[in-house]
Amino acid sequence: MIRILLADDEAMMRAGLRAILGSDPALEVVAEAGDGRQAVDLAISHRPDVALLDIRMPRLDGLAAAAEIRRVAPETAVVMLTTFGEDDYIAKALDFGAGGFLLKSGDPRELIAGIHAVAEGAAYLSPKVAQRVIAQLAGGRMTRGAAARDRIESLTEREREVLALLGAGLSNAEIARRLHIVEGTVKAYVSAILTRLDVRNRVQAAIIAHEAGLVA
Repeated sequence: MIRILLADDEAMMRAGLRAILGSDPALEVVAEAGDGRQAVDLAISHRPDVALLDIRMPRLDGLAAAAEIRRVAPETAVVMLTTFGEDDYIAKALDFGAGGFLLKSGDPRELIAGIHAVAEGAAYLSPKVAQRVIAQLAGGRMTRGAAARDRIESLTEREREVLALLGAGLSNAEIARRLHIVEGTVKAYVSAILTRLDVRNRVQAAIIAHEAGLVA
């Protein structure tokens, strides 16, 4: 069972999201918040597996709430949900530690898939968001590629293997099966990779893996 904290300042939107999530028996909404500050408080008290946060909320917006939740409840993964697809929102959400970014205009199946992916330790971007990220990568691939290759120089051979699989979108469990190691070891490798690359989350690490040419 994946325990979810749902935060959106619109009660009707929360009801709709709860109904979509309730269609999957593996998902359970354990708490609801109407603003970002309440979301942080509920994350501390309920320790959900995933916090699904709207970006625009009163008292504390979703971006600030994401950063705070990642600080006070690091075991809780964060998925951002918004009606806006501007590049600056995407960049800020990833920088603040979000593991997923979904648009409210997307297919409800994307929401369920994104929750599962992030809960399993993978990253998830809705197709429209992924297109924007890929376009940004393509726009400056040569310059960023050289910088990314320099950054991965500090990684061991095994850490590079893990980073490549992470960049391909595999979860910790899938990486463990692929490399024939236990999932706890994968988590340790991922933590070390994030530290060595000086990034906050798997999405940023995955981007470096692509830029460095570890992922086709």
